[in-house]
This record gives sequence, structure tokens and C-alpha cells, in this order.
Amino acid sequence: MRFFEDLAIGQRRELGSFTFTAELIKEFAEKFDPQPFHLDEEAGRNSLFGGLAASGWHVASVCMKLLVADGQRLSREEAARGEPVAVWGPSPGFRELRWIKPVLAGDTISYANVVESVRGSDSRPEWGIVQARNTGTNQRGELVFSFLATAFVPRRAADS
Repeated sequence: MRFFEDLAIGQRRELGSFTFTAELIKEFAEKFDPQPFHLDEEAGRNSLFGGLAASGWHVASVCMKLLVADGQRLSREEAARGEPVAVWGPSPGFRELRWIKPVLAGDTISYANVVESVRGSDSRPEWGIVQARNTGTNQRGELVFSFLATAFVPRRAADS
């Protein structure tokens, strides 16, 4: 993972994509969001969504999975090059969670992360704070999901 000093506003990470199959939509919904339009094709077609729709929480969970996987990949690459690996701190939260368009069975969502702001922490000088917009775009190029995340990022100087 990157250190605070390595981050810049506008920096973009492509996180990967995920196809929401009917089977996966139903499996997630049965466990975590058992509403009819997530569980049954007919109920989905008769809903405002017009088809079997993935839970917004499912769409967000996949984003988190891809964020973590990409961070782990970056860390492995840095370690293989003999570079120090930044271990990010916790997130104090997120804002502006939006489910913009429904994600229907068969949709493939591509996720990305774009840095929107970076600042030092006044109370913890060894850390910086980054805010990044996480988005999901469907196979038609339509934005379907977005949220602004905040995370503590270690400063390189704190590692020396």
C-alpha cells in the first residue's frame, strides 16, 4: 500500500470487476437482505427495478472485497521489490453512499477508487488522512454506485 506522501488528488486505482449472477444475488439476499426483489425473479420484474436486483449492500461488499484485494496485491509487489510496505490504519467512516442505478442479474460492475483529498492529521502527526471516492460502473458505462471513504494512512517519515 502507498504511504501518505505517495498519494495525490486525482490518483485513480482500477479495482477490478464483478458479475452479479442471479445465484449470487439470491445467496447474498437470503443471508443479509431478504427482500422479494432480491430473492425472486418475478418479484424483481414486478418491482421498480424491473428485474432481479442485487442488494445495495451486496454491491458495496464487493467494492470492499476488491479494495482489500488490490491493497494486498500492492503490498505484495512492494515487498517483492524490497520496498517498505505501508500498513493503513482504520477508517473513521464514509459519507455520501449512493445506489444510483439498480444492479440486475447479469450486470458486470467495474470498480474504481479516486483520491479526492489528502491532509495531515493534527492529533496524530505520524498519520495522514485521505478521502477517496469509490465508484461502480456497469457494462454500459453507467455509474451505479458511489461513496466517499476516509482512511488513516501512515506517513513515510514515521516508518524511518
